[in-house]
Amino acid sequence: MRILQILPELNVGGVETGTLDLSKYLVRLGHKSVVVSAGGALVKELEAGGANHYTLPVNKKSIISMFKLIPKLVEIIKKEEIDIVHARSRVPAWIAYFACRQTRAIFVTTCHGYYKKHSFSVVMGWAKRVIVPSNVIARHMIEDFSVPHERIKLVPRSVDLGKFKYLDPKTKRKEDFNVGIIGRITPLKGHLHFIKAMARISRLVPRLKIWIVGDAPASKEAYKEELQILVRRLGLWHCTEFLGTQRDIPVILEHLDLVVLATTTHEAFGRVVVEAQAAGVPVVATKVGGVIDIIEDGANGLLVPPADAKSMAEAIMRIFKDTQFARELAENAYTKVKEKYNVELMVKNTLDVYHEVLNNFNILVIKLSSLGDVILSTAALRAIREKFPQGNYKISFLISEESKDILLRCPHIDELLVCDLKNKDKGLAGLWGIGRILRKKNFDMVIDLQNSRASHLLAYLSGCINRYGYNNKKFAFLLNHTICDQKPPLDPVTHQFRILKMLGIDLLNNALELWPSSEDQKAVDELLNAQWLSQTQKVVGINISASKRWSTKLWPLEYLICLTEELGLKDIRVIITGTGEDQALASMLINSLKNTKIINACGKTNINELAVLIKKCQVFISADSSPLHIASSVGTPFIALFGPTDARRHLPPGKNYIVIDKKLHCSPCYKTKCRSKDCMVQISPAEVFDAVMKLLK
Repeated sequence: MRILQILPELNVGGVETGTLDLSKYLVRLGHKSVVVSAGGALVKELEAGGANHYTLPVNKKSIISMFKLIPKLVEIIKKEEIDIVHARSRVPAWIAYFACRQTRAIFVTTCHGYYKKHSFSVVMGWAKRVIVPSNVIARHMIEDFSVPHERIKLVPRSVDLGKFKYLDPKTKRKEDFNVGIIGRITPLKGHLHFIKAMARISRLVPRLKIWIVGDAPASKEAYKEELQILVRRLGLWHCTEFLGTQRDIPVILEHLDLVVLATTTHEAFGRVVVEAQAAGVPVVATKVGGVIDIIEDGANGLLVPPADAKSMAEAIMRIFKDTQFARELAENAYTKVKEKYNVELMVKNTLDVYHEVLNNFNILVIKLSSLGDVILSTAALRAIREKFPQGNYKISFLISEESKDILLRCPHIDELLVCDLKNKDKGLAGLWGIGRILRKKNFDMVIDLQNSRASHLLAYLSGCINRYGYNNKKFAFLLNHTICDQKPPLDPVTHQFRILKMLGIDLLNNALELWPSSEDQKAVDELLNAQWLSQTQKVVGINISASKRWSTKLWPLEYLICLTEELGLKDIRVIITGTGEDQALASMLINSLKNTKIINACGKTNINELAVLIKKCQVFISADSSPLHIASSVGTPFIALFGPTDARRHLPPGKNYIVIDKKLHCSPCYKTKCRSKDCMVQISPAEVFDAVMKLLK
């Protein structure tokens, strides 16, 4: 693997140490390690470990600077052929996010802080995987930044045990009692409360030594001076040392009898805690953030409320007075550090995340239109699944509310996403809401089989980098992998497979599929048994309607009556299908028949029951509508009546079918209303009857 880590600087600190440790192990394990930062004291050590370092000012919180750095980072990613960009802070994360969108690199973040709920911080949750060092940060990212639980990965910070020498606190204790606080000098680290706690115990511990390790950033110099004034005022100057930044923390810990973590806000993890425990130094810490993952109060350390100098002083005195208790805390802590916080485990867990993002691929297929069009997509779905098998690939299908039942049991998809563009998801606000849901899914590829303005927009709003579809001038500029339509018109399945061809998927099997259940089979059997249908009788199905919008697709009622009577004379039982809204038309048909008894199934089946019903027919007749596609999917021979639409574009695949299309000078017109409807009127009952007889033979 080729990994690029990006962070503000490479000076002394927990984030920097973790970056350095991971980089060394990556190189040792045969991977390429690249680090981008603004430089610092650890760069030489990083490069000595075999990593490449690029110096960029990724520590500047300037929008102009950030945008200028994006193309530079893109250049580095391409030059080093990076697979994964791992951002460890917010400014670098913004730069990395946009750079990854211009390359094939995968974006990963680690949340090293308890970020404020602010728009500047949201980018930390946009990664394909969000690494958190503690359960508190995991909950924070899920609850406050809406990061899906499955994208969160817990990888605690670590300590390189080889750098620390474990010393028994009981045998190490000398006349002096050395207490240290280690970390940047900022108000959040609680130095004020630490100093006040030390003032409380200074009279009880005659040879007390206070070590303040760490320095203040330039913006906090006034705060450091405030601390120094407080030390003088409380009479602690003679026993307090401000040691500034220290690189060799293991040596510092060899001389400390106790480490105090006085942080007043949520601590993401608390590396100084595990480092002290690795050296056998007991720890008193405030009960904040990730610290509670490390310390079990009274077992491997002591926890006190934040900003409570009195409780802190009492905990310190307890360890001072009871050296045996201090030894027990240290031993238990060291055991836990070896088991859970060693650097080898951190590297393994991080590599597991890297392998997961490289080997797991999320695919979104969009098809929002009618039942028939969704059925026509089943051949494409099967081919997509064969190309991208289960395990490493997850396929999600975005479908409209009215069509969802078709794919409820589809074995070719892992997840069905349902939207309602006619009601709750209507308009731009609805599309934006769907897009927000899709972005959380973090798709690697979108296949737009719908190719409408809405679907192109949703593909873009998903935030996915690779978006495939037709360049049909319907907001097609929102896709970045397109193919143009061609003439003459193609059948619908072949038309979809031209998109899949860009993914290396060829049309080898155009058969459609449906997946009705045993309950659907039982319901249809009950319906037919109630009509005294014998097992040996020939059955022909006729779909008497089309969608409400397409009145031009309707075959005249008098033709239906004539055909049904003719079939009845041949002892052929007729089943009519349609929706509940077609009951009036069905009643007119039934009341007009003289010698024939038909089975009326209009509005009596759901879509999967209709599939079972049509499969029981020896022949099925329909205009260009979804029942025609169902007949194709269940293998029933069918007769397709085409008028205002083009059979070349809409005819479903089949092995045994007849198309009746008069091909008038005005057709296909794609008009939903017409006075004459000649294209359908000229299809005679005798012509359809002859086609039925031909298919029955």
